[in-house]
Amino acid sequence: MDALSPDEPIVDTDGLPPERRRWAITAIFTALAMASLDVAIANVALPAIAADLRVSPADVVWVVNIYQIALVATMLPLAALGEIVGHHRIYLGGLILFTLASVACAFAWSLPTLLLARALQGLGGSGIMSVNTALVRFVYPRSLHGHGFGMNALVVAIAFTVGPTVASAILAVGPWTWLFGVNLPFGVAAVAIGLKTLPQTPRAEHAFDMVGALLTSGCLGLGIVALGSAGHQGGTSIVALEFVGALVLGVALVRRQADHPAPMLPFDLFRRPMFALSAVTALCSFATQGLAFVSLPFYFEHTLGLSAVATGLLITPWSLVVGIMAPIAGRLSNHFPVGALGGIGLLVLAAGMVLLATLPGHPQIADIVWRAAVCGLGFGFFQSPNMKALMTSAPPGRSGGASGIVATARLTGQTLGAALAALCFALFAANGPATALALGAGFAGVGAIVSFFRLAARTPAA
Repeated sequence: MDALSPDEPIVDTDGLPPERRRWAITAIFTALAMASLDVAIANVALPAIAADLRVSPADVVWVVNIYQIALVATMLPLAALGEIVGHHRIYLGGLILFTLASVACAFAWSLPTLLLARALQGLGGSGIMSVNTALVRFVYPRSLHGHGFGMNALVVAIAFTVGPTVASAILAVGPWTWLFGVNLPFGVAAVAIGLKTLPQTPRAEHAFDMVGALLTSGCLGLGIVALGSAGHQGGTSIVALEFVGALVLGVALVRRQADHPAPMLPFDLFRRPMFALSAVTALCSFATQGLAFVSLPFYFEHTLGLSAVATGLLITPWSLVVGIMAPIAGRLSNHFPVGALGGIGLLVLAAGMVLLATLPGHPQIADIVWRAAVCGLGFGFFQSPNMKALMTSAPPGRSGGASGIVATARLTGQTLGAALAALCFALFAANGPATALALGAGFAGVGAIVSFFRLAARTPAA
């Protein structure tokens, strides 16, 4: 590995040399897998954490919520900071904080200390995810961008697929603290490799807007809290105050950064049709995924009477097929229009959601598996080309803003889907899961229409 000197000049090259690229991608994908796995394994550990710390199920859910709020609230500010100080610095700083916070989680002795450590871990995870795709863009040459983004999607899919299994295996032989402590060796290795191999990226000359960062974090954080409150039928006045607060902060942010060369909420990029349409399709697709991943476990366990283990196995085909299709679709995006690839993928996803929503009353295992695989086929066929469209429709100097939108759209869409699924359960009782799946099909259908509009949009030269 070639050492990366702090004084190394920033050169606008077309990706890294092959050997250095392999090491850099190892560091990037190791950190991404850690941050993605942590979302999946924490859910499995909640009952064990509640029993050990002697807290209620309602209170222990904050172990997941605080992490997600910290992620969403800080992604765009950190992405903006990456454009100024270098994406590699944000990535490495986030990775170091995530690793140290994981150790703090393992040594937490009460719920408040665990929540503090989880908030710091979410901030570290935000540093990783906010600039992840920006770094992938600079690591791979333009001719391999589709492949790079496909591999990125593959890592996330594998992490979500094996997350519950890994968590169950660790909990079978040790306490819940091991789930967090296991991050230490992988984090140290990724930092050591990243220090030597991650590329230095172009840096903007403008100063960091701290007030804008606070407005952005407040707007997105309150928005996520409001979605969760609405989905769980919180008090109408509380939900309204949260939404209004998010809106007021958002308006203040737009007015403050109206003339900013690189606004944190990147409305400059949303003026580009390809970027705006790709962001909308991303939100629709992840809302569909959120609706499915929340509603299916309830359908399998409550309606069909299956065990938690069987439920996990039945959802696995979705993520498994995504992992298979993502690299293939990434390569296809180097040769075919992303609007067509994304539209076809979302139509297939919509069809799969309809098939799941209309399962027979007493389905066979095979009936469920092939329908879930159809959903994974469509989602995987869409994801990599859409990520490439988002990143390459932004100029290199705005890669941080584009990368932040990639991650924010994913988490916001998943949160919106989960909130809508909870609302369906409350409004439609036993028919809630099927209604949520049908709603997911609607989101995928809208996303497909928006994706086909991209066939008429011109992608600016990157």
